[in-house]
Amino acid sequence: MSARTPLTQGRVRRAIKIGELTSQVGTSYIWNQLRRPFQNQSARERDLYDTHLRNARRIVESSKQLRGAFMKLIQMLSMRHDLLPGEALDVLSATQSSVPPMSYAMISEQIRKEVGKRPELLFRRFEHTAFAAASLGQVHRATLKDGTDVAVKVQYPGVDQTVAEDLQNLKLLLRALQAVGRDVMRQKIDTAAIYKELDLRLREELDYVNEARNMTDYDRVLDGDDEITIPRPIKELCSRRVLTMTYVEGYGLSDVMNPAVDIDLRAWVARKIHALAWRQLLEFGMLHTDFHPGNYLVSHHPRLGMLDFGSIRRFPEAVRKANLQVARALVSGDDRSLGAAMTKLGYLDRDQDPEPMVEVMHILFEPMMVDRAFDPADYDTVAKASKVGEIALEHKLYKSPAHSVFTIRALVGLEGITRGLGVKANYHRIFAECLGRIRE
Repeated sequence: MSARTPLTQGRVRRAIKIGELTSQVGTSYIWNQLRRPFQNQSARERDLYDTHLRNARRIVESSKQLRGAFMKLIQMLSMRHDLLPGEALDVLSATQSSVPPMSYAMISEQIRKEVGKRPELLFRRFEHTAFAAASLGQVHRATLKDGTDVAVKVQYPGVDQTVAEDLQNLKLLLRALQAVGRDVMRQKIDTAAIYKELDLRLREELDYVNEARNMTDYDRVLDGDDEITIPRPIKELCSRRVLTMTYVEGYGLSDVMNPAVDIDLRAWVARKIHALAWRQLLEFGMLHTDFHPGNYLVSHHPRLGMLDFGSIRRFPEAVRKANLQVARALVSGDDRSLGAAMTKLGYLDRDQDPEPMVEVMHILFEPMMVDRAFDPADYDTVAKASKVGEIALEHKLYKSPAHSVFTIRALVGLEGITRGLGVKANYHRIFAECLGRIRE
C-alpha cells in the first residue's frame, strides 16, 4: 500500500472484499472435505494443513488491503488457538508487523483537527517520518517547547468510521471459522463471545483518552517499582485520536533476546517481565494483554519500559480472586482447589469432572510448578499443545469464557518472550514470590 493511500473505505467495497474472503475460506474447506474420501490418511493431513495455511495467507492479505480496524481484528484473532491450528495462526500473526505509514500531510491534518493546531505550531520539533506504524495509527518523535522529548501517536484518518462495518463483516468470517472448528477441528466455538470481546477491546484501542487513562493507572499501581518506566501523557496535547506522551528511551526487547547479549541482563529481564505479568493478573486485576517484544524496552540502568496501553483488560474482582486461587493451588499442589477455581472462572460446568482440566493446567504451567532451574528450551510447546488438544477433545473441554481470550493472549506472548530470552531460571520461585506479596 502506498504511503499516501488512505484506508480502503466505503461500506460496499469493504463488505464485498470481506464477503469474497469469507467465500474463499469457506469454499476451500468444503473442497477439502469432498476430497477426503479419496485420500489416504497422510494425504488428508497434508491437504488439510495446506488448506489452513492457504486460508491464513488469504486473511492476512485481505487485512493488509483493508488495513485499519479489520487488520487489528485479525491480529486479535491470531491469538485464538481454538479457531485454527498453530501453523496457520503463525501466518496470521504476521499482521503484527509494521505497515507502511500514512503521509505527513494526512497526519498533520489529523493533529490539527484533534488538537487545534498543526504540529509546527504545537511543538519545537516534529519529525515528519513516523518511527513506528501499525494497524490503527503511527507514532512520531517530537520535542515540546520546553525541551521535553515526546512520542506522538496519531490515529489514521477514517479508521474509526470503518469499525462498525468491519465488526459486522467479521461476523461472516467468524461463521466460516466456526464451521471449520465444528466440522474439521472437532471443536465447539462460541463465536458470539469472541465477537463481543473483540468489539469491546477494539473500541477501547481506538480511544486514546482511554489509553492515556490506562498509562496513569499503571503509573499509580507501579509507583513503588523504580525498575519500570511508564510514559506520562501530556494531557493538553491529547484527544480521542492523538496521544502525546513522554518518550521512553531503551533498546527493543527483541534486541535483548540476542544470545550475544550479556546473560545477566537477559536473566534480569526474564525475572522482571515474569514478575510484572503475574503482579498484573493476580494483584492489580488488570492486564497489559499485548505481550510482544515491540511493546517493551530495556534501558542501561536497567529498567523495563512499557509501551502501548491501548489493550488493557480489567478483570472483575471475582475473576482476579479466582485467578489468584488458581496460582496458589498450582504452587501448593492443591488440585481440589485448582479444579474449583477453574469452575469459578467458567472453564468447567459445576457438574463436570475437574480432573482433565487439572491435568491440562499441570501441563501448561509446568515451569511454575517445579522448584528448580528450568530451561525454556526444554518445554516442547508443540508436543504440550498437542497433548492439551487431545485431553480437551476427549473430555469436551470446550468452554472459553470471554475474560480468557486476552489472558491467553498475554500468556502466549509471555511464553514467546521467555523462550526468546533463553534464560535458565527458577520460574517457580519468581511465581511464588509474586504470590507472597499479595496479602488477602
